[in-house]
Amino acid sequence: MSDPMHSSDNAEPAGTPNPTSKMARRRARELALQGVYQWLLSGNSMTSVQRHLEAETENLDKVDRELFVSLLRGVLENAEDLRTSFSKLIHRPVGELSPIEHAILLLGAHELRHNIETPYRVVINEAIELAKGYGGTEGHRFVNGVLDKLAANLRPEEVEAARKAKG
Repeated sequence: MSDPMHSSDNAEPAGTPNPTSKMARRRARELALQGVYQWLLSGNSMTSVQRHLEAETENLDKVDRELFVSLLRGVLENAEDLRTSFSKLIHRPVGELSPIEHAILLLGAHELRHNIETPYRVVINEAIELAKGYGGTEGHRFVNGVLDKLAANLRPEEVEAARKAKG
């Protein structure tokens, strides 16, 4: 699915990295996931986590750095509010979530709430891909279910329009 706000129609010359490409955005989400996961486990400060990831990441030029920083900072600064937004949609305490599922739900909740320019289906699909790549065997189904319900709460008009269009 294409993200119209981050379209790469204005193609860069061959060989020039395009930090707004789909791959650069996916890599930014992966890096943000690593940061949120690290923060959940270590309790280190946001600045410390960000510096560590940037120092350890090769090819940082292939990452949409603006998206990475906005996701990491947005999640860490608003973690409690984000947890509250999805905790009522799960059937177990947040503390019983795996750290990876917890981190993915925080990222997804943040994007649904604050990155309105990104279609909700893109947010959910990206979260599912993260869960498939880093989570447990059925974690992607859990993430999909929770974020689908959350999208209906946070973006009711967009979700309803998509359901009507589907037919």
